[in-house]
Amino acid sequence: MVVHAHVDSSEIRVGGPRFGLVVSKAVGDSVTRHRVSRRLRHIASGLVAELDPDLLVVVRANPASASAAHADLVHDMRTGLATAVARAREARS
Repeated sequence: MVVHAHVDSSEIRVGGPRFGLVVSKAVGDSVTRHRVSRRLRHIASGLVAELDPDLLVVVRANPASASAAHADLVHDMRTGLATAVARAREARS
């Protein structure tokens, strides 16, 4: 998966952090894409409390996400998120 992060500098903010998911047809058929989306949404919901509320995060699933184990998806999202947030904070400075 590929994780992108952006620091939201607007003064008007509703909740946060916010996640967006991109699961293209390359991942699989409709049933597979929805299953991957549900799995990623579940993982993201567990990470919300650990993140700052000013973050906007986009997670793009690769075709390998369809057959990946849950632990692998969690590891990939955590490492991708850490890298993306660090880059977003650095770019903001």
